[in-house]
Amino acid sequence: MFKKVLIANRGEIACRVIKTAKAMGIQTVAVFSDADRDALHVKMADESVHIGASAAQESYLVVDKIINAAIKTGADAIHPGYGFLSENATLAEQCVSNNIVFIGPPVAAIKAMGSKSAAKNIMSKVDVPLVPGYHGDNQDLQVLKSAADEMGYPVLLKAVAGGGGKGMRQVWSADEFESALKQAKSESMASFADDVMLVEKYLTQPRHVEIQVFCDAHGNGVYLFERDCSIQRRHQKVIEEAPAPGMSDEQRQAMGEAAVRAAQAIDYEGAGTVEFLFDTDGSFYFMEMNTRLQVEHPVTEMITGEDLVEWQLRVANGESLPKTQQQLSHTGHAFEARIYAEDPDNDFLPTSGTLEFLQNPPESNNVRVDTGVQQGDEISPYYDPMIAKLIVWGEDRSQALTRMQAALQEFRIFGVTTNIAFLQKIFNSQAFAQAKLDTGFIEKNKDEVFKSTEINLDSSLTMLALYCILSRRQEAKSDNPWHSGNAFRMNQPNHHRFQFEHGESIHHVVVEDLDKDSNNNFRVSVNETTCNVSAQLKNDSIIAEINRHSEKAVVAVSNSNFRVFTEDATVDLNLSLPDYGDSVSGGAGDFCAPMNGTVVELLVEKGASVSAGDALLVLEAMKMQNTIVASEDGTVTEIFFSSGDLVSGGDELLSFEAS
Repeated sequence: MFKKVLIANRGEIACRVIKTAKAMGIQTVAVFSDADRDALHVKMADESVHIGASAAQESYLVVDKIINAAIKTGADAIHPGYGFLSENATLAEQCVSNNIVFIGPPVAAIKAMGSKSAAKNIMSKVDVPLVPGYHGDNQDLQVLKSAADEMGYPVLLKAVAGGGGKGMRQVWSADEFESALKQAKSESMASFADDVMLVEKYLTQPRHVEIQVFCDAHGNGVYLFERDCSIQRRHQKVIEEAPAPGMSDEQRQAMGEAAVRAAQAIDYEGAGTVEFLFDTDGSFYFMEMNTRLQVEHPVTEMITGEDLVEWQLRVANGESLPKTQQQLSHTGHAFEARIYAEDPDNDFLPTSGTLEFLQNPPESNNVRVDTGVQQGDEISPYYDPMIAKLIVWGEDRSQALTRMQAALQEFRIFGVTTNIAFLQKIFNSQAFAQAKLDTGFIEKNKDEVFKSTEINLDSSLTMLALYCILSRRQEAKSDNPWHSGNAFRMNQPNHHRFQFEHGESIHHVVVEDLDKDSNNNFRVSVNETTCNVSAQLKNDSIIAEINRHSEKAVVAVSNSNFRVFTEDATVDLNLSLPDYGDSVSGGAGDFCAPMNGTVVELLVEKGASVSAGDALLVLEAMKMQNTIVASEDGTVTEIFFSSGDLVSGGDELLSFEAS
C-alpha cells in the first residue's frame, strides 16, 4: 500500500480523502493556495505545500505545481478528488512520467470520456442507449442550428469538455439558438478553455439517474447501484438519493450492466460514474461518464456500507476489487443535501463572507456531515461555494426523509446567505415526499419551494432579549453591583429595554426581572403582548418556558447583528439605538454588483444608447457567469470598471440615464 498520498484538491473532498487515508495508515500531503493557508484540509494533513495565489488558475489548476509538490514531499500517489484536475489527462500523464500513481483511471480512459461527443460514439458501439443529438466536429453555426431544427425544440447545448452545468443552455425555439450558443460557448471557454459544443434533444420530464461503477486492472467490473440526482438548479445537483425511487430490480440491473459495459469499453480502472437520463416510460439514455469520484458518493456508501475512497486506494495499488457483483447489496435509503453559500431568492447567485457561526447537526451512524470548513472560516469568491454535504440514512425513504428534515433544522449558519431554508422547503414538499422527481422539479414546484415562511416574530424577539440579558450576566466578572447587568433601580422594577430591527420594521421589547435571586424569571412585553418566562442560557441556546410552554432557540451573533434559530424559522434581527431623527441619503444606483466577482466583459461603451433587456456587462463569480441587463431604455453615462476588474457585492457598476 502507498506510504504517502498527496491530495490535489481542497475543501470537503480533501478532508474526506484524508480521513480514509489516515484510517488506512497512509500519510497525507495537502496543497493550498493563498486563500486556503489556514483551511481545514491543511490542518488535517500530515504535511502541506503552498502552490500559489488564490485564483485556481494559479494554484489548484497548475499541473506542474501539483507534480512538484508530490516530488518534493516524496508522495508515491496523487488523489485528485473531484473538480479541478480530477479529469485532466495531462496530470495523469505527468504522474506516469514521474513514477507517481494517479488514483484514477488510465490516461486513455480519461481522454475517451473527456469529450462528450467521442464518448457517445464509443457508447453506441457497446449497445448503450443514446439520446438523439449532434456530436460532430463541424462547429459552424448553421450546422449546429440545422441539427437542432431537425431534431425539434427544445434542445440542449452542452460543452463537450464541460461539467457541473457550465457551458450548458436550454434552447426552446429557433429564434433563441444563436444567442444561447454564443453564451454557452463563452462560458465554456472561460471554464474549460474549450468551446466545442454538442446538441441534444431535450427531454422535458427526465430523471437524472447515475450508476456508480468500479473496475480494476484485472478485468473485473461492478456497479454499486444507482443514485437519483434529479433535484438541480443551474443544471447542478443539490439533492441526491439512493436508491432511485420507483426503479425496479430489472431496470436497476439493465442500467447497471450498461454502465459496466461503458466502463469496460475504455479499459477503465477505479471509480467512475455513468450518468443517464431516465424517462417516464422506463427507458434510459447515456449522458456522460465522469472519470472520478462524485460529490454524491456518500449516499452510495450509506446504503452499501462500503468506503469508496478505500476502494480507490486499493484498486490504484493494483489490488482486485474488494467485492464481486454477487457480494454487493444495498440496504435502506439515503439522502444527500448540498449546503451552499448562495441566495435561492436571487437566482441562486453564490455568496461569500465569513462563517461567523457554524453549528452542524450531531453525527451518528444515520447522520453524516462532510465539510471542509470550520466556524470563522471565509467562503471566498475563488472557489465553489459549497459549505458542506449533509447525508442521512433510514431503513426506508420515509424514515430517511424524516431524519433529513430534523438534521437540516439543526444545521445553523450565520455570516453568509445559504440555501438551508430552501432545502427544507424541498424536503418538506408534498411532491418530494411522493417522489415526483424530474430535472424540472424546482421550476414545477416553485410556488411551494420559494414560498415565504410565516414566522412567530414575537417569540424570536422574546428569546433574543433573554439571550442578551443572560449572556451579559455570564460575561460579567465584577462583584460591583453596577456591573451586574440586572437592571437594578432603587424602589423601581428591574427593567431591560431593547430595540430590535427586523427588515425595515422596529420592535421594542421590555423585560422585567421578577426574581433577583435566581435571575431566571422574567415578564416580557413585546409589541403590546406580555408573558411570564423562565429561562436559562446554555452555550448558544436559550431554553425557556413561556406561559408554561417550553421553547428553545439558538442565537448567533456578530457585532449587533443576530440570527435566531427556532423550531419554526430563522430570523435575522439587529440590536439598534433609538432613532433620534438623523438620516443618511444617497445610494449606489440601480446597476450594482449582486455579488463579489470579476468583470468578464463590457458589452457597451460610455454614451451607448440601449433598450430594455439589452446586455450591458458580464460578471463572473465562483465559476458562474451572470449578465447585467438594462431594465429600461436609456443611455449609459458612465462605466466604473474595466474588463478583468474585481468588484464587491453592492459596487455601482455603471451610471444610467433613462430615456
